[in-house]
Formats: sequence, structure tokens, C-alpha cells
Amino acid sequence: MDKKDIRSMNIEEIEKQIVALGHSKFRAKQIYNWISKGTNDFHEMKNIPQKLINDLKDNFIINNIIIERVAESKDNTKKFLLKMVDGNIIEAVLMKYKYGYSICVSTQVGCKMGCKFCASTIGGKVRDLLPGEMLGQIYTLQNYAGERIRNVVLMGSGEPLDNYDNVLKFLELVNDDDGLNISHRNITVSTVGIVPKIYELADKKLQITLAISLHEVDNDKRTALIPSNEKYPVKEILKACEYYTKITKRRITFEYSLINGVNDNIETAKALGKILKGMLCHVNLIPINAVEEKNYLPTSENNIVKFKETLENEGIVTTIRREMGSDINAACGQLRNNYIK
Repeated sequence: MDKKDIRSMNIEEIEKQIVALGHSKFRAKQIYNWISKGTNDFHEMKNIPQKLINDLKDNFIINNIIIERVAESKDNTKKFLLKMVDGNIIEAVLMKYKYGYSICVSTQVGCKMGCKFCASTIGGKVRDLLPGEMLGQIYTLQNYAGERIRNVVLMGSGEPLDNYDNVLKFLELVNDDDGLNISHRNITVSTVGIVPKIYELADKKLQITLAISLHEVDNDKRTALIPSNEKYPVKEILKACEYYTKITKRRITFEYSLINGVNDNIETAKALGKILKGMLCHVNLIPINAVEEKNYLPTSENNIVKFKETLENEGIVTTIRREMGSDINAACGQLRNNYIK
């Protein structure tokens, strides 16, 4: 019998499971409280009777992730290779800021989007991650750091909206008052632009930040970088984004990775400014980490500054993401690919 991932369940679902096993309903909240503390072993649940612990151990998995390797950057960014129960490897990144820890979480093992500058797509998608496996990344790194994680970005390996149902359940669980209790306002979900799911997510009216990995304005050029653009072109993505901001009243972030000689010229910056003018949004410019297998290089610091100034002249609020972890291959998928090789 396959064991169920108990971290993927809310209190009501745990109640049903343990009542079916012949135990009292009130035990569910006790179990859930232990899970929320990051407990990795059912035997650590001190107020749970031994018979129930044995049944939990026989029917459920709690420790769904172990740390396989840690790479630490000179800027204190830490990248983790994490091994799943089935032996698959994913990555998560822990970043320290003045306001506390942020974590970059993977949502899939590998990725099928095929973005040309991203190492996560090498080898394609293996499988989706369960909600509890996304939560497990937070619990594992929180236990490692010995400090509460306050901000979450779903921007690691995988396309979150390609794993929509599991991501939605993760957002429910991570926000639970009896769970990690991380505010949706402290969570960012990134997507290359899966248009139907942007509409669905908008209708949920969650207070998360939606980030669109745009990276190019011209439709043909973007398709060359991001193959999914053929199905969901720039115009359709922007239309969905306008709907999203109208329904949620939340500002959208447009992620823009600047690649040397590809998408970092002033003309492109002006075009980007024009198509975003009037939208409730801001642009986050990203100095990409070079990926060995992809032959793309980061743009110069001078180009980044000029690109930012051009957007600001067009009236677009623009930031430059702090470069973190470039000395430890912190871009999505790099460490995993090196490990697999």
C-alpha cells in the first residue's frame, strides 16, 4: 500500500483518515500542530498515544524530504539539494534579508516549459510536487536555519501554474492559522504565462503577488526564448494580467531577465514600457546567472542601469533584483543538473 503524504492534508482531511482508523477526531488537531512545528517523526508527537502513532507510521509519510547537499554563497544565500522519498532531487534556496528569511520553493521535479535560458528545463519534467512536498521544503529549511521563514516565492524548478491544483492546496495550507500561518501577501507565485490558469487564479481573489516571467516583448523573439509563448502569446498574457489586477486589485510583477545581446537593448526597454503603461504593475530586472549548457550570458551592469532608466522614463516602476548566489550556481536547476551528471 502506498503511504499518503500527511503534510498535504488539512485538519479536516486528517480527521477523516484517523476516524477511519478507529481513533478520536480531536487527535487530528494535535497531529496537525506537530506537523506545523516541522516534526519529522511521528514518534516525536508526545501527546499522541502509541497505537495512533503506529497507525500513522503504517499509513502516512511525514518526513518527505531530506537534505542531500548544501551550497553556501559568500552573500549567505544557501542552495539546497533535497531528496524526495522516491529518490528524485529538487532544489530550494534560502535567502537572508534584513527583514528575515525568504525561501525559493520548487513546484515540480524538472520542468516541461523549455525556456532556453533556464537549467530547470534540461531533461524535462519528471513529475509534479504534492502540496506537502512544497511545504516540506519550508519545514526542512526552517529547521536547518533555526528561524521562522517569513516570505515564500514559488520560483524554483517547475512551472507553478502547470501544477495548479497542488499549488492552490499549498497556498491554503501555508496560510492556515494553525499551520505555518504565512500571509498570502508574503507569497509570490511565478509563471511564464499559462493564460487560462491566470484567469482561474484571479477569480480566487487571493492576496498573493503574481509574477510573470516575461523576458521579451516581441512575440517571435519571446517564442524563441519561451516555447509556451506560441500557445499563450504576449498579447493574451497581458490581457489576462489586466483581468487579474482588475479582480484582485493586486499589483503584478513582470520579471525580466536581461541576456547579453538578446533582450537588453534600449529599443526593447522602450517597447516594454509602452505595452505596460497604465497597468498596475512593476518590472523586476534580473541579472541572469550564466548557465553552462545554454550559452547565454548576463548583460553588463551599465546595460541594466540604462534599461531601468528607460523604463522609468516611460513611467514604469522598476527595480533591479539583488544578485544572489551567482558563485554557487543558484539559478534554477543548475545544482541539480550538476548533481545528476
